Formats: sequence, structure tokens, C-alpha cells
Amino acid sequence: MEIEAVILGNGDYPSHPYPLDLLQQAPYVVCCDGAANEYIHRGHTPDAIIGDGDSLSAENKKKFADIFHPIKDQESNDQTKAIRFLQAQGKHRIAIVGGTGKREDHTLGNISLLIDYLQEELEVRMITDYGVFIPTHNSQTFTSYPGQQISIFNFGAKGLQADGLVYPLSDFSNWWQGTLNEATGTEFHIKASGNYLVFQNFR
Repeated sequence: MEIEAVILGNGDYPSHPYPLDLLQQAPYVVCCDGAANEYIHRGHTPDAIIGDGDSLSAENKKKFADIFHPIKDQESNDQTKAIRFLQAQGKHRIAIVGGTGKREDHTLGNISLLIDYLQEELEVRMITDYGVFIPTHNSQTFTSYPGQQISIFNFGAKGLQADGLVYPLSDFSNWWQGTLNEATGTEFHIKASGNYLVFQNFR
């Protein structure tokens, strides 16, 4: 997927080379509110800062007033506000980094929202320091490597089956049931009808 923009969330700042490279090479970077503080501290300037401003420093709020877009809507979180901002610009292929860590409730909320974006026909990936979350639906083939750790989280999909994974799939009713699977080769195929989330661990 050719990334059109990267969203930097206010979770743990990335430390793995892959998300750091994404940030470095991104054609457009949106920081979620307080995430801008660390991004700016590291010598970067975002293209936009989105949020209600509650965690953005007063200094940065003033210094970067021209790119700060305050959105007070409390019906969505800053990650989704950033998605909507990019969507309005016609950007649909988006990577999220810094979306996990710190507070577990925020982490779970951010991950679950990936399915909402999928239903809006956006191509969004969440990249952590450990791997990549890919929201998807129906039958799909994924590039992998032998021994790669794979987890499948079901969001109502039916008929879940797989080729190229060590353990069989089923219509999981709880998130833990599809975790810690393993790829047997250079790709695996999932057969399903409906939405699910795939996590592929870094080598």
C-alpha cells in the first residue's frame, strides 16, 4: 500500500525502525494533539495538528497556530478526527503510528476503530513497535515468512478458515482465541465472509 499520510497518535512514541522510517518518509504527517509535542521536540514539523488542544503545550499551540486545527467534538477521539481531516482532503491510504501504549483503554479503542475505517472504504494500517494491524474483510491473501507470528481478531466474520497457518481458524467469539498463530510459508490465505483484523508480527 502506498501511504498518502501518516497519523502520529499520542501513545508511546515509536522506537522500532519501521514506524520511525514511515514517519521520516511520510509525504504528510498529522499529529494527534499532544503527540505533536514529542514530534516537534525531536526536530520535526508536522503538516497538521488535530484535536481539542488539551494535551498540546501552550508554547506549541501558539507557535504552530497556523497548522493547529482545534476540533472540540467529543463524539470521536483524536485518531478519528485526524482520519476525518485526511479524508476531507481525499487521502484514503493512511498509516497510524503511536496509536498504542500508555493507556490500555485508549489502545483498545484505537485498534477497534480500524474496522470502522474499513467500512468507510479507507485503507488504514496501524503500525506498532511489534507489528502491523490490518483491518480486512472476506477472503484475502497475505505476504508472510515462515514462523511469522499471526493473530486474527474476529469482528463478526463467518466461515473463518485459513491455508498457510499452523492452527485452524473458526468463528472466534473472543479476541484471545485467534492470537498466537504462525505462518508456515511466504504467504497465507484466509477465507471468510465479513470483517476481521489481522496482526502480523515483525521479524
